[in-house]
Amino acid sequence: MRVSSKKALVAPDSFKGTLSASQAAMSIASGLKKSGWSCDILPIADGGEGTLDVLTNKLKLKLVPVEVTGPLGTTITSRYGLSPDGKLAIVEMADACGLELVGARDRDPIAATSHGVGELVRTAAADGARNVIVAAGGSATCDGGRGALEALGAKFKRQGVDLEAVQKLLKGVVLRVACDVRSPFTGPAGAAHVYAPQKGADDKDVATLERRLKRLAGLARQTTGRNPTDVAMAGAGGGLAGGLWALAKTELKPGAPLVLELLDLDSALETSSFVVTGEGKLDRQTLAGKAPAEVAIAARQRGIPCHAIVGLNKLDAFDLRQLDLHYVYEARARGTRAVKKALTTRAFEMGKALKKDFDKS
Repeated sequence: MRVSSKKALVAPDSFKGTLSASQAAMSIASGLKKSGWSCDILPIADGGEGTLDVLTNKLKLKLVPVEVTGPLGTTITSRYGLSPDGKLAIVEMADACGLELVGARDRDPIAATSHGVGELVRTAAADGARNVIVAAGGSATCDGGRGALEALGAKFKRQGVDLEAVQKLLKGVVLRVACDVRSPFTGPAGAAHVYAPQKGADDKDVATLERRLKRLAGLARQTTGRNPTDVAMAGAGGGLAGGLWALAKTELKPGAPLVLELLDLDSALETSSFVVTGEGKLDRQTLAGKAPAEVAIAARQRGIPCHAIVGLNKLDAFDLRQLDLHYVYEARARGTRAVKKALTTRAFEMGKALKKDFDKS
């Protein structure tokens, strides 16, 4: 049973390219506090970039630095998060082969590799982690996870894949992929056609990447009997999710619900009068399982009002009713300082409006 309170739960995702989820949460909380509300802060993520940061704060993870192969083959310093008991490891794909690690002019999904992700998983398993979660969003790659699998010891051959080293390494390890999209491995809605252009691919590159993914799917089918072609979420992380599912028997999980479970959203909701979520742009992609939508759904199921402060709102009234969002305020600002200030101002305005609503009830 929910405890009666006069407290706000501030649970935004990042404002991509501008503010981290933690920065957004602090800016919103500042405005709500100025209007008289107490706040709990719970920055959120959906399995894309920023997932490791929000889970590190909540789960008190130790960040373990690892030298890995970056997206274009150079050595970089990445990290994974290890729980205090040493059993859970969180690997963020974006931290090893993320799009933000590659300059706009250097983006090349034909050459980009997920090798560094495999190196992080390999290190975490060797360090004793028995439960490894890979957050598979925000990558510069579209290699179907081949690079990661090779780092885990897979040997690709003309008629199949030698997985002996992979199976030995991952024996006793539960490997899950937190997926930030539901796209299949290949096809018009797959990793190459939908996401590779965002990573620098032209039409010719997309066709090449699609052929590679189909080839990998064929090798997987020959080796394990698993075909990732039409599997939901297999296209996440440039197909990393599908490659690991097909050849490393990995579990694919919708990223937002998994991350929110780890953050223990349910307990935070128990002591809240209302929730304020948010992200850079509220649009149709939000409805497809993004973290703010999952927060709104969880709040609705518990009879707790949910509101949003976003950069831009592209949803119409009907879409907003699907999420049961009450107040939706827009920051409409650019640049880190301006967005922080706008979020605080909008939160103050929202807080005052909610005070009036609560006084009337």
